Amino acid sequence: MNLSVTTPYNADFDGDEMNLHLPQSLETKAEISEIAMVPRQLITPQANKPVMGIVQDTLTAVRMMTKRDVFIELPRMMDLLMQMPNWDGKIPQPAILKPKPLWTGKQVFTLIIPGNVNVLRTHSTHPDDEDSGPYKWISPGDTKVIIEHGELLAGIICSKTIGRSAGNLLHVVTLELGWEVAAHFYSHIQTTVNAWLLAEGHTIGIGDTIADQATYKDIQETIRKAKYDVVEVIEKAHNDELEPTPGNTLRQTFENMVNRILNDARDRTGGSAQRSLSEFNNFKAMVVAGSKGSKINISQVIACVGQQNVEGKRIPFGFRHRTLPHFIKDDYGPESKGFVENSYLAGLTPSEFFFHAMGGREGLIDTAVKTAETGYIQRRLIKAMESVMVNYDGTVRNSIAQMVQLRYGEDGLDGMWVENQSMPSMKPTNALFEKEFKLDLSDEKSLRKMYTENVIRDLQGSAEALKEVESEWAQLEEDRRLLRKIFPKGDAKIVLPCNLQRLIWNAQKIFRVETRKPTDLNPLHVIDGVRELSKKLVIVSGDDRISKQAQYNATLLMNILLRSTLCSKRMAEKHKLNMEAFEWLIGEIESRFKQAIVQPGEMVGAIAAQSLGEPATQMTLNTFHYAGVSAKNVTLGVPRLKEIINVSKKPKTPSLTVFLTGTAAKDAEKAKDVLCKLEHTTL
Repeated sequence: MNLSVTTPYNADFDGDEMNLHLPQSLETKAEISEIAMVPRQLITPQANKPVMGIVQDTLTAVRMMTKRDVFIELPRMMDLLMQMPNWDGKIPQPAILKPKPLWTGKQVFTLIIPGNVNVLRTHSTHPDDEDSGPYKWISPGDTKVIIEHGELLAGIICSKTIGRSAGNLLHVVTLELGWEVAAHFYSHIQTTVNAWLLAEGHTIGIGDTIADQATYKDIQETIRKAKYDVVEVIEKAHNDELEPTPGNTLRQTFENMVNRILNDARDRTGGSAQRSLSEFNNFKAMVVAGSKGSKINISQVIACVGQQNVEGKRIPFGFRHRTLPHFIKDDYGPESKGFVENSYLAGLTPSEFFFHAMGGREGLIDTAVKTAETGYIQRRLIKAMESVMVNYDGTVRNSIAQMVQLRYGEDGLDGMWVENQSMPSMKPTNALFEKEFKLDLSDEKSLRKMYTENVIRDLQGSAEALKEVESEWAQLEEDRRLLRKIFPKGDAKIVLPCNLQRLIWNAQKIFRVETRKPTDLNPLHVIDGVRELSKKLVIVSGDDRISKQAQYNATLLMNILLRSTLCSKRMAEKHKLNMEAFEWLIGEIESRFKQAIVQPGEMVGAIAAQSLGEPATQMTLNTFHYAGVSAKNVTLGVPRLKEIINVSKKPKTPSLTVFLTGTAAKDAEKAKDVLCKLEHTTL
């Protein structure tokens, strides 16, 4: 079994068994090869992202291989080329010719990438402030992954590029080149990269878990200070000097303060442990690649394991007023209540070990209980929706022909083909919006920068051109107003088919668009082309009032995205597409949109039920996030899901959002008054 397929099957190699299905009829054969086969299930409609990524050693190795300083000599390069099933027989030009030919690891990865895909991602260690900083295009740490026209130009490949995230390389390859190519791509990465790893090697030992002397001093000092702070809080509580925080009892306040001190200590020690590790640390290599482990694991091994919890609180008193017979009665100190100050490397003391075992036992019980609960929830979901499917008339109905929706998901699109996109016209301020989107025909200087002589001649003094451009601008303003009404929070992320940014990028590459030269694309042609295109994107056909309204609603966001991305000003100023490229783009959008329309016969009920049930099994049974704040004490996790599905008449923690009017809405003090009065109001 291929390693990448273990994720969706939830399989591991510790004795798992599987069933073999032998299709008996032609119909079954067709169903398996056209629907159920693994390569056809690469992208899940649950979250429109790949379900499989590159995992384990291949992922660790691909991150090591695509670093800037990896060079490969001729004999080894030939060896790798022989391993590559899709090699075309040509040895690429080496990156370094003298004193001897050397190829880079990035060149090897480029040879594996199929077709001419364009992808822009970041490495897992990419700093957030870099994109707005002065080094945006240099990327000092090589953390900006640029794959242009099937070539890896820059960046380190990690789980963000070939893992299971939406819009990554695997996702784009599947969407652009089809499932067959994508399935081979997984294979090729594994064969080639593992062949490279065979000679490179990757290991982990005690040496990777030992920090330097200064770090240990720092860690011990932090823990010593934390213990001292806790003692101070305990003394305060004994002397009645502790003020209870609003909404909490004195004991809750005390626990919160101690918890905060100890958690801070854990985070601080963990931080200093991570900073002490070098670039060549093998623990770090796996965490950065995204193949195994997290920062918490590192800090627990090196710095300190931290506070152990049972039911979201510190270890409770099990004997009379103490946790274990080793402690005195009424000891609320960190050690007695389950704070483990040792690291796994140093080893735990007997009492620490016992508390750690208590915390671990709870996790096991939780898992066992959760499996049964979520399994039953999932079964009920499936039983409720198993017959719901898309009919040939596009409606969604169940087995007794009751209509659930006029069009699947109100927009008639298949979850497999949609992608995350952003609305360009939503975020900018009015001035910036006008600058970027409004084409001004009277400004000859800027026109000359954008268009060729012929286009300018057509535009000048043409009343029709002026009218068209004005109406386009009016439409864009209207779109923007509507968008801000639909998404009042101003979140520009949206899920639609045909990733326009990537299609434009593809067009620029295919037609070798020169972004510095003026374009021969007439803005009137653009406006007309986009208008014609939006007429072709049909989800609901029909001329009656309801059909027209449904069609308008279904394609509203897609049309807004098209009009704002492909408006005449941006086309001329930013994308610089020529006539040929624009025609190709329009055709491509139309065919991709039609491909994204859901197919009749799609069992959308079963898909919905499984898409809800699967994350429910991953959920923790009882989540104790907000330790201590009684006001935030809401039911979460599986119990809450049960309440929602059963439509419980008496939810455990009913909550209410109160919107204030008048002066209270603006004045914090007034709002507080209302809050205090509400708490003492009896209904």
